[in-house]
Amino acid sequence: MSIQSPPTLLELAGRSLLSDKSRAVLDLEDLPIELFPPLFVEAFSRGHTEVLKKMVQAWPFTHLPLGALMRKPQVEMIRVAMDGLDMLLAQQDHPRRWKLQVLDLRDVPQNFWRMWSGAVVDACSPEDIKKNRTLKLGPAMAAKLPLKIFIDLCLTERPQDEFLTHFFLWVTQRRDRLHLCCNRLKIFGKPTSYTRKVLRLLQLDSVQRVEVHCTWAPSTLAACAPFMGQMRNLRKLLISQVLVPAHTSPEEQEWLLAQFTSKFLRMNCLQTFCVDAVLLLEGHLEQVLRHLKMPLKALAITNCRLSDSDWNYLSQCPNTSQLRHLDLKGIKLTNFSLEPLKILLETVAATLKSLDLEACEIMDSQLQAILPALSCCSQLRALCFFQNHISMLVFRDLLCHTARLNQLSLELYPAPLESYDAQGAIHPRRCSQLCAELTAILKDFRQPKTPQDEHQSQPTLLELTGSSLLSNKSRAILDLEDLPIELFLPLFEEAFIRGHTEVLKKMMQAWPFTHLPLGALMRKPQLDIIQVALDGLDILLAQQDSPR
Repeated sequence: MSIQSPPTLLELAGRSLLSDKSRAVLDLEDLPIELFPPLFVEAFSRGHTEVLKKMVQAWPFTHLPLGALMRKPQVEMIRVAMDGLDMLLAQQDHPRRWKLQVLDLRDVPQNFWRMWSGAVVDACSPEDIKKNRTLKLGPAMAAKLPLKIFIDLCLTERPQDEFLTHFFLWVTQRRDRLHLCCNRLKIFGKPTSYTRKVLRLLQLDSVQRVEVHCTWAPSTLAACAPFMGQMRNLRKLLISQVLVPAHTSPEEQEWLLAQFTSKFLRMNCLQTFCVDAVLLLEGHLEQVLRHLKMPLKALAITNCRLSDSDWNYLSQCPNTSQLRHLDLKGIKLTNFSLEPLKILLETVAATLKSLDLEACEIMDSQLQAILPALSCCSQLRALCFFQNHISMLVFRDLLCHTARLNQLSLELYPAPLESYDAQGAIHPRRCSQLCAELTAILKDFRQPKTPQDEHQSQPTLLELTGSSLLSNKSRAILDLEDLPIELFLPLFEEAFIRGHTEVLKKMMQAWPFTHLPLGALMRKPQLDIIQVALDGLDILLAQQDSPR
């Protein structure tokens, strides 16, 4: 039974004021500044819309993080804020303490509201409150500046709902007094006139993170490229599932890339560049990376086809010399020399924190070639080798080389080659035995060197076995009936982390415990995972005979 903390003095004051709504509205001009946030939160939670409208107009801080109070967008509350702003913009004389410059509709951390909670404010002196940086802008100066509205957007080919259509129209009609800003922008589907209309409405220099998931045609890329060029403060760019039509000639492909990559020259802040399943990349990696102006902190090239020249350029590019994160998931490296990767690892040995080589189909001899360079990556914290072909002999060598990496805390490995039978299927019990050997090797190689190291956990037998089983998802599903009970928990957790939905469904149906605390694995509700659980239960309930 949880014990609720008693209301603070400020909370009690807010509730007292709201017991007489009309009086609360009238007294805002004389209300102590430190009462505004708790009164606003109280009015918001109780749905006192008229009080909220007046509070927006008299807001004595430069920032109003409205989105932080909403678990999901609440159209009614956003409309209330818009109505309050309309009333304010229609006034010639603004309230004497009004300083609002940013209305934030994003779901951001509630630092502002926590700072003004009773526990913190009660400990602040009046001098501390006066020094708060949000109080430095006077109403006369604030009235001259355009009001900024921050919102994160996910654009599809057509308007998603009636509210967004109304919201964009509302902003359009007030463009001389409002600036619509967006830090995080996602674009799904083919860019349309609607997409371009919204992009023209945005203050594009406010965009810091962009994700593009769509099929490009030459005309749409040419139309959208100028918008990318105006995103001067872009820090992360992710481009996924870009499928150029089959009839596109090599000349058109070159032109497409030139239109797009030339805009990189204006992106002075780009630190993270990710491309996933972009067929246009093959043979053109140098053309893409050479236009970057700053060294990258993170580079992800996943599920793409690369040419020999692309692979060789990766280690020669000046902009990859300070990488902290490198993700090459799904790049088939079986027929490549790993010398370029070895050179790159040597170059970034002092900065690299994570390396993902999942499903690269790396063979024993290739892995051995990069081990000396890998062992020099002193800052490495996460290493993934899922779905590669590694024998026990090379596994031992790998663990020996990574033993000196004191920062390494997350390691994901495939099942050793010896875990498979003649038909290429994984054998759970044999895999369990081999993982026991690997766990023993880990303990031998990684004896604690300091008292602090004694508290650093090493991968356990169960964790290694669960990870290994998931390197062959279809086999993991088939073998659940024969899976030792003690492996269910680590396998379920690994499948949850990796998003293996079919494995999760089957595990739901064969769950050998009376209790499945699914919510404990989620920091916040994940609808897709909950739906997977419901689907698994539906399948189970439809069966006449439940698993033994």
